[in-house]
Amino acid sequence: MTAIGSTVTIDVSVDQEKNCQGSIGAGETRADVRHTDATLYLRGDEQYWRTALKQQPGAAEETAAKLRDKWVKMPANDATTAGVCDKQGFVAAMDEDESERQGMKRGSTTEVNGEEALKLTKETSGGEKLSLYVATEGEPYILKTTTEGGKNPGGVTFSDYGETVNPQQPPADETVDMKELAGEQQT
Repeated sequence: MTAIGSTVTIDVSVDQEKNCQGSIGAGETRADVRHTDATLYLRGDEQYWRTALKQQPGAAEETAAKLRDKWVKMPANDATTAGVCDKQGFVAAMDEDESERQGMKRGSTTEVNGEEALKLTKETSGGEKLSLYVATEGEPYILKTTTEGGKNPGGVTFSDYGETVNPQQPPADETVDMKELAGEQQT
């Protein structure tokens, strides 16, 4: 995936209830992510938080130092991280106009991470080429998606379907609540 001139990498394990754990990276920065009990937590170094908070001039430096290496409890509606642990939403966002899936052309059989997959392709109305790689054995899971051309070229690989995801809530003494921190800065 490409976002604002830099490559974004997301490596998370997700279940049907949106519980997840893994990491998010952008360029040289990286943060650990957990979503459990309907709460999202991120933990990054000071550089990660400086980059993430650059839209808040002045407060970014001070806030980044407070958040360094802490688990940050994020608001449930935070737009920048809301979809990280929502596999269904993530897949749907790649194909917001569901009609794009209609008329996909069947391609050749190929291999994705050691699994046989059927490649389905379609040119979208926006000039992008959408490719879905679907498992040919067992459940027809999506193993990989790619988008070429257009504004957001990139790809996502899915694996380990059916694996248990059991993220633990971080300890209270290692957690900072973003809503509480925002309240401190307004007073």
